[in-house]
Amino acid sequence: MWTFDGPFERCLADVEDTLRRAIVRLGSASRIAVLIELSLPALKQRVSLGDGVQPAWSRFLERMADYGLPASPRVRHRLQPGPLATLVIGHRP
Repeated sequence: MWTFDGPFERCLADVEDTLRRAIVRLGSASRIAVLIELSLPALKQRVSLGDGVQPAWSRFLERMADYGLPASPRVRHRLQPGPLATLVIGHRP
């Protein structure tokens, strides 16, 4: 589990980089489940500071499709304050 905070696009880039590194370490994406939690209070703060959600989110999801995951990343929204994004990767040996 990894947490990311800061500008929205940078967080998405960091999530993608971390996922890519995890796939390289594990050797395959075929047995990986991915959950991304987004803190709505943190997202609201980023938007109020001028960060845009689109088209960064759409580009991020398009890039995720290129990793060969068995399913799209699951996205869960949290109502609690905290880091903007949390990445959870589950792996089945």
